[in-house]
Amino acid sequence: MLKTDAIDIRTGQPAFFPAPANSVDNLPAVPVLPETLLRMELCSQEFSVDLGEISFLVLSDLGATLQILRLAAREREDTEERPARIEDCISGLGMQACLAAVGQQAVLAETWHRELPELWAHAREVAQACRTVAAVVGGVHPEEAYLVGLTHALGALPALLGWRGLEPGLRIPGRAALLLAERWSLPPCVQEFCHAWDRGELDNRWVRLLRMAHPHAGRSPRACPLESLPSPRLQRVL
Repeated sequence: MLKTDAIDIRTGQPAFFPAPANSVDNLPAVPVLPETLLRMELCSQEFSVDLGEISFLVLSDLGATLQILRLAAREREDTEERPARIEDCISGLGMQACLAAVGQQAVLAETWHRELPELWAHAREVAQACRTVAAVVGGVHPEEAYLVGLTHALGALPALLGWRGLEPGLRIPGRAALLLAERWSLPPCVQEFCHAWDRGELDNRWVRLLRMAHPHAGRSPRACPLESLPSPRLQRVL
């Protein structure tokens, strides 16, 4: 079992998140921004739940997106039957199960409370830019492009969240992204990007897309792995 320096928002105690039985996903829960959790809880109390609104909320928050995708992977071991779209995950899992997944959110610890919201906001901006670029240049589905953009800094999470007792691969951002994508059974588009990024394949379609979209997002936080890339000499499309 791994532990973090985070605090469980419900109990005020140190946050320990054991894995479900027979699961290789023994990593802690990824934090969800408090405003996302609050808005989801308010929506769940309505007479009818607007799937589009809930999906928009989830996809605006990197932590909420990862938590629901992880839950979908645990519930559906058959990869061919596993939904890749957040809308399908939410409708298949049910609102209460999704709330429980994002409700494992931890209060931001003092050591990283500033960087995490910055990275979350940056990921959302990159995701939006990726979707726009994909719609303009073609070649990839805009919604898949959004998801790849949202998760492009996946490898920064172990260090940013202060996870302890990590296996060696999770201490290296590029390799960590690949290991997390595989362990959490994230959608194929995300895994393809992480494989290419780990191997340094700059001609990969997702890497090219991200290099085009990244300059159009806000300034990269320190944790963003694309910050070290040179600006691509590509035509401005936005």
